[in-house]
This record gives sequence, structure tokens and C-alpha cells, in this order.
Amino acid sequence: MINERIAALREQMQAHDLAAYIVLGTDPHQSEYMAARWQSREWISGFDGSAGTVVITKDFAGLWTDGRYFIQAEEQLASSEMQLMKLSATSNANHITWLAENLSAGDKVGVARDLLTLANAQYAQNHFQPSGVILTPMQDLLDVIWQDRPASAGQQAFEHELRYAGESRTDKIARIVQHMQQANLDYHLITALDDLAWTLNIRGCDVDYNPVVTAYALIGLHDCHLFIADNKLPDALRKNIEADGITIADYDKLGHTLAHLAKGKRIGLDPNQASVAIKEQLATEVTVAHVSSIPANLKACKNEIEAKHIRQSMEKDGVAMVRLFRWLEQAMQTGTVTETDVQDQLHQIRAQQEGFVSDSFHAISAYGPHAAIAHYRATQASSITLEAKGLFLLDSGGQYYGGTTDITRTVAMGKLTEEEKQDYTLVLQGHIALASISFHEGATGGHLDILARKAMWEKGIDYGHGTGHGVGFFLNVHEGPQGIAQGTRRSMHVALQPGMLTSNEPGIYRPGKHGIRIENLILCKQAETTEFGTFLHFETVTLAPIDTRPIVTEMLSQAEKTWLNQYHQEVLQRLQPYLEKDEVTWLEEKCQAI
Repeated sequence: MINERIAALREQMQAHDLAAYIVLGTDPHQSEYMAARWQSREWISGFDGSAGTVVITKDFAGLWTDGRYFIQAEEQLASSEMQLMKLSATSNANHITWLAENLSAGDKVGVARDLLTLANAQYAQNHFQPSGVILTPMQDLLDVIWQDRPASAGQQAFEHELRYAGESRTDKIARIVQHMQQANLDYHLITALDDLAWTLNIRGCDVDYNPVVTAYALIGLHDCHLFIADNKLPDALRKNIEADGITIADYDKLGHTLAHLAKGKRIGLDPNQASVAIKEQLATEVTVAHVSSIPANLKACKNEIEAKHIRQSMEKDGVAMVRLFRWLEQAMQTGTVTETDVQDQLHQIRAQQEGFVSDSFHAISAYGPHAAIAHYRATQASSITLEAKGLFLLDSGGQYYGGTTDITRTVAMGKLTEEEKQDYTLVLQGHIALASISFHEGATGGHLDILARKAMWEKGIDYGHGTGHGVGFFLNVHEGPQGIAQGTRRSMHVALQPGMLTSNEPGIYRPGKHGIRIENLILCKQAETTEFGTFLHFETVTLAPIDTRPIVTEMLSQAEKTWLNQYHQEVLQRLQPYLEKDEVTWLEEKCQAI
């Protein structure tokens, strides 16, 4: 089937005189997770990971993705002509480089104009120019060959109440306008769905796991326009938005509005979010200023109301994790528990928590060798039975009205090898090193990433993904602009600031053997100001026991033991008021000092 789709695309390429076509696997809003209509990368390749780019030429089909997905991609591409092209954190050999090296002068490369960002277009043009390759933004060719392509999502939006948000939409817009004035902007276009949801205090159900609604917002110095499908706003929400002075128009009217902006105005577009199609619709007399998304930077720093609700949501989520792992220990006695059983049970337990809305991503329920696939997704076809030996990894999260959670625990199912124990302890050491650091104001995730890897590097071990990503507030589980990583990621150069919520998730993966990851969310806070400046630190907000059975205690320093023991005391203290007596007894055992 995949080969047939590739062949159909090649026919369209020939009709348009294209030497190559790029399938970006995103939507017009540059979302990481997308509604079914925009899951084009999966449709053309069979690969369902959350990151990757496909290139089709007359005689080649390839998928570029990073180390998180190598094992998964190899399995999913095996039945087609699609080849895996491995991206490296230390190499610039991406799909654009490959095209520049493998095409000839005058060859045209097609790509959907509404999916191609201004930044990526400029990057491609710069790399194609020396070899004479021509970038050609155009209509989405998959629209022609994808006969049963799903329609756009039609779920309604809903209000995210002020008691959770802590700031009204009018106040948020006023803050955005202040930043616009400083940047000498007349307008700022908000294209990212999570930025828009935060700005207007609305949420939706258009994308699985991410409570966002498909829309655009155009903020002016004296006005604000929301472009959204008419059927997405219930009457009460429409009235509330209009009462706040916001003009509502149909989603498809954005282009008309952009084309009729007054002559001489300056509009701010984030080149990493705004598409070529958006720029092409602007009136020629309007000046485009490339700026970072203003709401993206504002929403990254959670206010005190949000932080309070995050802590409460972590308590609810911690209760769910206690009940899940207690259930797992009991259920293992049957000898029939599978990976899908665990993820299904966890969803049911989480759903019982007050304020729960949905999972924040598809759980990674991975036993033994499956855990070596960093983003493994258990299905009925792939799910295996857990045994009383080795390690089991569970990475999951929930969406609550009061916050988004993301937690990974790796637990011993029985007898472990010495390699499994050492790897587990190294991961724990990396986790503790990052969680316990104090650092100077202005430090970035790129500065701190080494802390999580130091103990591993000393043993010649590393992992192929970032150490931490930003997390939204009842929004996307992956949120910029900050991150903790190495290599070329933009997020690693963003200074960490008080209020930023970030994951801490080092890991070790040995294909065919095991995978280990320990993840908590950490909230950046001010620590102290001295004669040398202001220092920051992290508050670990995730609350769930870390399995102590796989730890090689001799490898831990006294400071590391103290951190773990203090963390477990907080877990016990914060969670026990919500637990039954037998659950508290179970948790006390898991939180015993080492």
C-alpha cells in the first residue's frame, strides 16, 4: 500500500515537473501532534512517530528521523521501499543537505506552501542556491492523491476558567500589545494552536491529547481578531469573547484580512511558525518583521495561580501512579498482564481523578527489549506479556484542568542483570544531578544538559534524545521555547526563567535488551541573590516513588542518597492524605530510606 501511494505521488510530481517532493508531516499551525487530516507523514510512509520528514524523488523514498525512533522506523518501513535516513545530534546531514547533494541544477523541489515555515523556506533556499536546486512552494499534492483524507476536526472549544488560568484574556492581550509596542509592531499573528489557546483562555478537542482548537488570532494595537470555524464556538463562549472586544470571523477569512491590512503597517510573524502561504497572502505594502511568538515566551513562565494548580494536579497524578503500580504488583501474580493491559488500566485509574480531561500523550508501556525503543507504542499486535524478571518502563501523562503531567518510571519486575542495575543507577544519578543543581540566571538548557549525562559519559554511555522539554499548562505536553538538550536544537539556547516547567528525563537504551528512563517535571524558581548575581534552582513537582530495588547503592554519593530520601519523604507526605490505609502502607514501603 505504501509503495502504491509513493507511486501515485510520483505521478503528480511528474505532472508538475518536480524532481523531488517533501512531506513535512505537520499542519498549517506547525503542531507536533495533529488532527487526522494532517497525519500525512504516516500516510505516505507508514511511520507513526511524532517527528520526521519524508522525501520522494523519481527513484528514491526516504524518511529522516532522530535517534528516538530508529528502531521503530526500521520496523515500520521494512515492508516498503521507504528508507530510514538517520539524523544525528552532532551532524547537519538532514534532508535538505541530501537534496542539495543529490539533485542537479534546475531541479525543482515541491513542498506544500501552507506547511512550509518561513524559516525552513529560507534555510532550504540558502542550501539549494549553490547547487542550483529550486525550492517550489505549491499546493499540497497529497490533497490530490489522498482520496479518503479526513475532514477538518469540528469539535467545539470551551472556556478555560480564570480560576485556573490566573489571568484574563484581556490582560494577556494587553501584555502582548506592550511587547508589540516595544518591537514597533502594528500587528502580531498567532499561528500556533497552544499559543492561541493560552492567549484567549480557551481549550478544545481538535487534536488527540492536546486540548487545543484550530484557529488563528491577529492582535493589533487596538483590536483583536479570532479566525475560527463558526461551528466551533458555543453561544456562551462566543458572547464572552465578543464581550472582551474580540472580533470573530470564519477560519478561512484570515487571508482576506491579511490582504487588506492598511498600507505601511508592520506585522510580526514568527518565522518558525508562520507559513509561506501566510506571507503570500499579505498585502504587498505591509512590512513583515520576523519575531519570536510573543505568547510562546509569556506562557512558558507559569504564574503563581498556575503553579498552585500544577502542584495539585501532580498530587492527583501521583495517587493514580501509586494505584497503578500497586495494582500491577497484584496483577502480576496471574502471569497474564500485557503491556496494553497496563496502559489501559492506567487510563482508567487516571480518569477517576478529579479534573481529569484526557491523557497528555499515548502511554509508552514497554517491557524488556521494547523499552529500548524510546517512543514505543504498544498495540494489540505488538503487546507482550510482562514476566517476573527484567525491567518495565511506563511513560505517561494526564491532562487536568489544573495542569499537564508527564512522568516516567522504570521498575524491576524480578531478577535483574548487573548491567540493568548499573544502567538504572547511572540514569538515576543523571536525574538527581539535574534536579538538585543551582545555577546562575541566564543559564540555558544547553548549559545544564551535561549534568544528566556526566555519570554515563564516564562509562562511555549516552542517549540519543534531549534531557528535557517544556510542558504546557493544560496544553501541549511538549512546549517551547525552553529545553534541556545538546546539539543544534533551538530550545537549548533559551535561558531558563522562573516559572518554566520542564521535564527531567535522562535514559539508557540497549537494543534487544532493555530501556531505562526516569522522568519528573521540574519548576524553575529563584533561589537566592548574592554578590555574584541571581541564582535559580528547580522544584521537582512530580510526586511518585522511584523504584529503589534496581539501585546499586554503592554507586551513589551521600548527597544523592539524601536527595532521593528527601524526595520520597515529600511523596509520602503529600500523597498519603488521598490514599486508603492499605495504599499508604504500600507507599511507605516504596518510600523507605536507602
